[in-house]
Amino acid sequence: MPVAGTRELHILNEIAQELNRSRSVENVLDGTLESISRNLGFETGWVWLQESPGTRFYLAAARNLPPYLQEPVRMTGTVCWCLEAFLDGDFVSKNVDAIECSRLRPAVRKRETALTRGIAYHASVLLRSGERQLGIMNLTKPGFRKVSRGELRLLSTIAYQVGIAIDRARLADQEREMARLQERASLARDLHDTFAQDLTAITLHLEAALHALHAGDERARLPLERALGVARENVQRARQSVEHLRRGALHGRSLEFALGDLAHEFTSQTGIPVHVELSPVVLDAESEAQLFAIVIEALTNVRRHASAKHVTIVLDRKRGLLELRVTDDGAGYRKKEGPGRFGITGMRERARVLGGTFSIRQVAPRGTVLAVKVPRR
Repeated sequence: MPVAGTRELHILNEIAQELNRSRSVENVLDGTLESISRNLGFETGWVWLQESPGTRFYLAAARNLPPYLQEPVRMTGTVCWCLEAFLDGDFVSKNVDAIECSRLRPAVRKRETALTRGIAYHASVLLRSGERQLGIMNLTKPGFRKVSRGELRLLSTIAYQVGIAIDRARLADQEREMARLQERASLARDLHDTFAQDLTAITLHLEAALHALHAGDERARLPLERALGVARENVQRARQSVEHLRRGALHGRSLEFALGDLAHEFTSQTGIPVHVELSPVVLDAESEAQLFAIVIEALTNVRRHASAKHVTIVLDRKRGLLELRVTDDGAGYRKKEGPGRFGITGMRERARVLGGTFSIRQVAPRGTVLAVKVPRR
């Protein structure tokens, strides 16, 4: 039955308000799926996005997936029928098509209704901004087979709203990232033009003083040589700091952007959704590099050993400390496997380099929490 005009306006208004409040791509998609579920009865939904044309798809959001699709192996970024339609530009009515779900098909053929919840088809909604295609939103419910004309029209309009909101959120992220890069460049210039230059001048003065010493001034020579050594060492450190600020171990990205890219890549490869929550913090290059390396190792462990379905990465400020937590709902960490396993020794050493602490513990009923606490630097 076609959706009534007033009903359409009510739904579009509600979604528009939700999108206007949303500041991140994740919030945009979660709010949209929740509103569509409540107003149109599409109980299940998931969204594939590309960071840019030609990059791998990643699972950007999901709601109420049936048990069969909750297994991460089912939801990797590998191409399926709806993604093939996206790549081929083969969507009817420009935006929406009803497609048999190739990911669910093996379970449907075996009539494993408990695993599929009676779902075999979904509506694939093309998300785009202008002429740029961003991804696909899949929507379904038990027994679903086709999209009515009213639903097709409404979903097409919603798709345009969501596409614009995704672009807006990404642009805001890029603006924040550009501001951080400009701040780092400014700090690098100040460090080079003041501190490093002053240290170099002190070094030259100490060298001149040593050359001017008379043969009988040996008591003054040793303190001057020590001071010269300290000055030279700090000149080198200052230059390294300038280089880190200009380039950094994260290839010029902030920790927030680097972790976001890492999460998307991990999800596209494994199908395991990664949720990232970062408090606004300014970190030195060494802290960023070490914390990023710890997260890489933690995700490597999840991939190899945890059999997890969800991962959360959180960076908080607490009482003068920075706390990094990586939580998964997998098999858990067992002490009997030894402290040297799973890269734990390396992660603990990286935390120690930053003057912090490392811990890992199993949580009930399933899962592991890895925590690193370091002083703010």
